[in-house]
Amino acid sequence: MGGMSSDRGRVLTPQMQTPPQPSQQQSRKQSRSRRPRSAAIDPRVFQEGFLNNGQNPPVDGKSPSLTSENNFINFCARTLPQTPLTNGKQIPGGSCNGAPMGLIPSTKHMPSAKFVNPPNLATIRANEDFDIVLNLRNLDAGHFTNAQETYFSAPQQLNAQGEIIGHTHVVIEALPSLTSTEASDPNEFFFFKGINSPLVDGAVSTPVTGGVPEGAYRMCSQNAAANHQPVVVPVAQHGSVDDCVYFTAV
Repeated sequence: MGGMSSDRGRVLTPQMQTPPQPSQQQSRKQSRSRRPRSAAIDPRVFQEGFLNNGQNPPVDGKSPSLTSENNFINFCARTLPQTPLTNGKQIPGGSCNGAPMGLIPSTKHMPSAKFVNPPNLATIRANEDFDIVLNLRNLDAGHFTNAQETYFSAPQQLNAQGEIIGHTHVVIEALPSLTSTEASDPNEFFFFKGINSPLVDGAVSTPVTGGVPEGAYRMCSQNAAANHQPVVVPVAQHGSVDDCVYFTAV
């Protein structure tokens, strides 16, 4: 049978196709979806005070509180689907957030702030660089989570010294004049900065490159926990946890 070829005895193996591998992001999502979720409340954290609306007996001038038999664990369910869950996002149209408030400091560890520069009623040069300097007390600053993914998504926490773990922000708003009494629009501001650096000699600072145009301004601090929620303190009657000053640029 000379001259004839044969494939007999040869193993013809089809080309192996490597299955596509999931991306890291897909793997993380799949991992999260496989994690067991518990909907049970640990009996140790049930708060009987949530059953009390504060009006038994009635108290003049006071509004009744909402009450809950399960620590408000399903509070946001009553708002769906009209109001979306916050889910770590900043939602301009509003949302409902299920994270608890978390750890609350003692009265001796309540935070406070005071601007060093510009000082109150200062006059600065318009359109020139300047540094904002803010003294802080009882805030473990420099803890700043991803505000695009973890906004309001975890409870307030305290460090070993009992101070709130968080950071601060500064905002500058233009005013008609220093004597203006009209309430401002929070959507309108000239400068805003979240400061994610730790304290240096009890203060944080940030530059305002290019300064501000001529005019009157209000500058305020906004102290926050690590996940950007305003700091929560243990008593209703307390001094301000933030500071505001007014200045003029000429």
